[in-house]
Amino acid sequence: MKLDSLRDLLVEQLQDLYDAEQRLTKALPKMEKAASSPELKAAFRKHLAETEGQVERLEQVFEQLGEKAKKKTCKAMQGLIEEGEETIKEEAEPEVRDAALIAAAQRVEHYEMAGYGTVRSYAKLLKETASVKLLEKTLAEEKATDEALTKLAESVINVEAA
Repeated sequence: MKLDSLRDLLVEQLQDLYDAEQRLTKALPKMEKAASSPELKAAFRKHLAETEGQVERLEQVFEQLGEKAKKKTCKAMQGLIEEGEETIKEEAEPEVRDAALIAAAQRVEHYEMAGYGTVRSYAKLLKETASVKLLEKTLAEEKATDEALTKLAESVINVEAA
Protein backbone atom coordinates (compact mmCIF):
# COMPACT_ATOMS: atom_id res chain seq x y z
CA MET A 1 0.00 0.00 0.00
CA LYS A 2 1.32 3.42 -0.96
CA LEU A 3 1.14 5.92 1.89
CA ASP A 4 0.32 9.28 0.36
CA SER A 5 -1.63 10.73 3.26
CA LEU A 6 -2.35 10.42 6.95
CA ARG A 7 -5.60 8.69 5.99
CA ASP A 8 -3.61 6.04 4.08
CA LEU A 9 -1.41 5.59 7.15
CA LEU A 10 -4.51 5.28 9.37
CA VAL A 11 -5.93 2.52 7.16
CA GLU A 12 -2.57 0.72 7.05
CA GLN A 13 -2.24 0.87 10.85
CA LEU A 14 -5.82 -0.38 11.26
CA GLN A 15 -5.02 -3.32 8.98
CA ASP A 16 -2.05 -4.13 11.21
CA LEU A 17 -4.21 -3.99 14.34
CA TYR A 18 -6.89 -6.09 12.64
CA ASP A 19 -4.34 -8.83 12.03
CA ALA A 20 -2.94 -8.46 15.56
CA GLU A 21 -6.34 -8.85 17.19
CA GLN A 22 -7.21 -11.89 15.09
CA ARG A 23 -3.90 -13.54 16.01
CA LEU A 24 -4.61 -12.81 19.64
CA THR A 25 -7.99 -14.56 19.49
CA LYS A 26 -6.08 -17.74 18.62
CA ALA A 27 -3.36 -17.25 21.26
CA LEU A 28 -5.50 -16.42 24.30
CA PRO A 29 -7.14 -19.87 24.59
CA LYS A 30 -3.64 -21.42 24.62
CA MET A 31 -2.57 -19.03 27.36
CA GLU A 32 -5.69 -19.84 29.36
CA LYS A 33 -5.00 -23.56 29.04
CA ALA A 34 -1.37 -23.09 30.15
CA ALA A 35 -2.29 -21.00 33.21
CA SER A 36 -2.71 -22.77 36.55
CA SER A 37 -4.30 -19.93 38.52
CA PRO A 38 -8.11 -19.86 38.26
CA GLU A 39 -7.99 -16.05 38.42
CA LEU A 40 -5.53 -15.90 35.53
CA LYS A 41 -7.57 -18.37 33.48
CA ALA A 42 -10.62 -16.14 34.04
CA ALA A 43 -8.64 -13.03 33.03
CA PHE A 44 -7.61 -14.69 29.76
CA ARG A 45 -11.22 -15.76 29.07
CA LYS A 46 -12.43 -12.22 29.71
CA HIS A 47 -9.74 -10.79 27.46
CA LEU A 48 -10.68 -13.21 24.68
CA ALA A 49 -14.30 -12.00 24.77
CA GLU A 50 -13.10 -8.38 24.68
CA THR A 51 -10.71 -9.13 21.82
CA GLU A 52 -13.50 -10.66 19.76
CA GLY A 53 -15.48 -7.46 20.33
CA GLN A 54 -12.46 -5.39 19.34
CA VAL A 55 -12.22 -7.27 16.03
CA GLU A 56 -15.87 -6.38 15.37
CA ARG A 57 -15.21 -2.77 16.36
CA LEU A 58 -12.30 -2.56 13.91
CA GLU A 59 -14.63 -3.85 11.19
CA GLN A 60 -17.01 -1.01 12.04
CA VAL A 61 -14.15 1.50 11.79
CA PHE A 62 -13.20 0.19 8.35
CA GLU A 63 -16.84 0.48 7.30
CA GLN A 64 -17.07 4.05 8.60
CA LEU A 65 -13.96 4.92 6.60
CA GLY A 66 -15.43 3.33 3.47
CA GLU A 67 -12.69 0.72 3.43
CA LYS A 68 -12.74 -3.06 3.18
CA ALA A 69 -11.69 -4.75 6.43
CA LYS A 70 -8.47 -6.50 5.57
CA LYS A 71 -5.35 -7.58 7.40
CA LYS A 72 -1.74 -6.58 7.00
CA THR A 73 0.60 -9.05 8.70
CA CYS A 74 1.47 -7.72 12.14
CA LYS A 75 5.02 -8.91 12.65
CA ALA A 76 5.16 -7.41 16.13
CA MET A 77 2.18 -9.44 17.34
CA GLN A 78 3.60 -12.49 15.60
CA GLY A 79 6.76 -12.09 17.65
CA LEU A 80 4.95 -11.39 20.91
CA ILE A 81 2.80 -14.49 20.45
CA GLU A 82 5.85 -16.60 19.60
CA GLU A 83 7.47 -15.45 22.83
CA GLY A 84 4.29 -16.35 24.71
CA GLU A 85 4.33 -19.82 23.12
CA GLU A 86 7.95 -20.26 24.24
CA THR A 87 6.82 -19.39 27.77
CA ILE A 88 4.13 -22.05 27.59
CA LYS A 89 6.69 -24.68 26.51
CA GLU A 90 9.24 -23.76 29.19
CA GLU A 91 9.78 -26.22 32.00
CA ALA A 92 8.57 -24.16 34.96
CA GLU A 93 6.76 -24.37 38.24
CA PRO A 94 3.06 -23.54 37.68
CA GLU A 95 3.21 -20.29 39.69
CA VAL A 96 6.33 -19.14 37.83
CA ARG A 97 4.73 -19.99 34.48
CA ASP A 98 1.70 -17.91 35.49
CA ALA A 99 3.97 -14.96 36.28
CA ALA A 100 5.66 -15.38 32.89
CA LEU A 101 2.27 -15.59 31.14
CA ILE A 102 1.23 -12.30 32.73
CA ALA A 103 4.48 -10.72 31.55
CA ALA A 104 3.80 -11.97 28.01
CA ALA A 105 0.20 -10.75 28.14
CA GLN A 106 1.25 -7.32 29.36
CA ARG A 107 3.73 -6.96 26.51
CA VAL A 108 0.81 -7.59 24.18
CA GLU A 109 -1.34 -5.03 26.01
CA HIS A 110 1.34 -2.36 25.81
CA TYR A 111 1.77 -2.96 22.09
CA GLU A 112 -1.99 -2.69 21.58
CA MET A 113 -2.24 0.47 23.69
CA ALA A 114 0.46 2.08 21.54
CA GLY A 115 -1.30 1.04 18.34
CA TYR A 116 -4.77 2.16 19.39
CA GLY A 117 -3.44 5.43 20.82
CA THR A 118 -1.81 6.15 17.47
CA VAL A 119 -4.81 5.36 15.27
CA ARG A 120 -7.10 7.29 17.59
CA SER A 121 -4.84 10.34 17.20
CA TYR A 122 -4.85 9.99 13.42
CA ALA A 123 -8.65 9.62 13.36
CA LYS A 124 -9.01 12.73 15.56
CA LEU A 125 -6.85 14.79 13.20
CA LEU A 126 -8.89 13.53 10.25
CA LYS A 127 -12.13 14.40 12.07
CA GLU A 128 -13.40 10.81 11.90
CA THR A 129 -15.46 11.33 15.07
CA ALA A 130 -17.40 8.06 14.98
CA SER A 131 -14.20 6.09 14.48
CA VAL A 132 -12.50 7.99 17.30
CA LYS A 133 -15.22 6.88 19.71
CA LEU A 134 -14.83 3.22 18.75
CA LEU A 135 -11.06 3.38 18.98
CA GLU A 136 -11.22 5.12 22.38
CA LYS A 137 -13.47 2.35 23.68
CA THR A 138 -10.93 -0.27 22.63
CA LEU A 139 -8.03 1.75 24.04
CA ALA A 140 -9.85 2.00 27.38
CA GLU A 141 -10.39 -1.79 27.39
CA GLU A 142 -6.72 -2.42 26.68
CA LYS A 143 -5.70 -0.12 29.55
CA ALA A 144 -8.18 -1.78 31.91
CA THR A 145 -6.89 -5.24 30.98
CA ASP A 146 -3.31 -4.13 31.62
CA GLU A 147 -4.31 -2.71 35.02
CA ALA A 148 -6.19 -5.89 35.92
CA LEU A 149 -3.17 -8.02 35.00
CA THR A 150 -0.90 -5.80 37.09
CA LYS A 151 -3.23 -6.09 40.06
CA LEU A 152 -3.45 -9.87 39.67
CA ALA A 153 0.32 -10.16 39.33
CA GLU A 154 1.10 -7.98 42.34
CA SER A 155 -1.56 -9.37 44.67
CA VAL A 156 -1.51 -13.09 43.84
CA ILE A 157 0.58 -14.51 40.99
CA ASN A 158 4.00 -12.96 41.63
CA VAL A 159 3.60 -13.49 45.36
CA GLU A 160 2.98 -17.21 44.80
CA ALA A 161 5.87 -17.41 42.34
CA ALA A 162 8.23 -15.83 44.89
